[in-house]
Amino acid sequence: MPSHILIAHDLRDTADMALCRAAQLAKQFNAKLTLLHVLDPSKSSQEHDQAKQALDRSLTTYAPAGTQLLIRSGSKPSDTVLQQLNELGCDLLVLGAHHQRHDFFSGTSLDRIARNCPVPLLLVARNDSSPYKRALAAIDFSLCACSALGQAYRLLPETAELHALHVFEPDKGTAKQVEAQLDTQKALINQLLEDEAQNLPDKGPTLTHSVEQGGILRCLQAHLKSTDSELLVLGSHGRSALSQALLGSLAQHFLHKAPCDIYVVR
Repeated sequence: MPSHILIAHDLRDTADMALCRAAQLAKQFNAKLTLLHVLDPSKSSQEHDQAKQALDRSLTTYAPAGTQLLIRSGSKPSDTVLQQLNELGCDLLVLGAHHQRHDFFSGTSLDRIARNCPVPLLLVARNDSSPYKRALAAIDFSLCACSALGQAYRLLPETAELHALHVFEPDKGTAKQVEAQLDTQKALINQLLEDEAQNLPDKGPTLTHSVEQGGILRCLQAHLKSTDSELLVLGSHGRSALSQALLGSLAQHFLHKAPCDIYVVR
């Protein structure tokens, strides 16, 4: 799992939350950690100095020794983040969630990063950096969803629980026909998880799964709430019929309205 983590820090409180999570993961995997800040070229030199001082404080307070600080300048921070990911060879990007509109790392910038990010993206929305205990993965029959499940299995500590949820939306029919469809879906998911388990490490979190009937968004939201899950795992194209150039609608929804930390894998 991650050997070089990039945390993109935009000086907001959620960025420090993300830095704490990135630091926890770096310690868990003995990974290198790099903190990146993109200066707004339209700001004054005094504001740039203030930003650097704030970054130094965050680095000193939350980051482990040996963390590298990179400061770059660019009018499109999303482009700079993606460029640094490639140049540094990082294998995990960590961002802080934003619940209000912000010019940097939200809105279209966040969408652009998520669409083009070549590595898993972790969006941190929780002010808790202790190791994850409960995670929920949306699973279907796509390669993307299966890949996300495998990546999450490797990210979580052995003490954690990872639940794979498949949501079934039945075709119209009688109650008996719908029940038969549900039984078929359960059998297929059971087989899928058995097959996927063959590709997983021997040691890892406890892996469970279930099939629910209904709308996928509502079912995921209800399951997150009822289980108090700390991490939602998504394949960025899962059920989307859109091309690979676009971000799946489910991932896009949760990135902008994150109820917990969100882990997105292409």
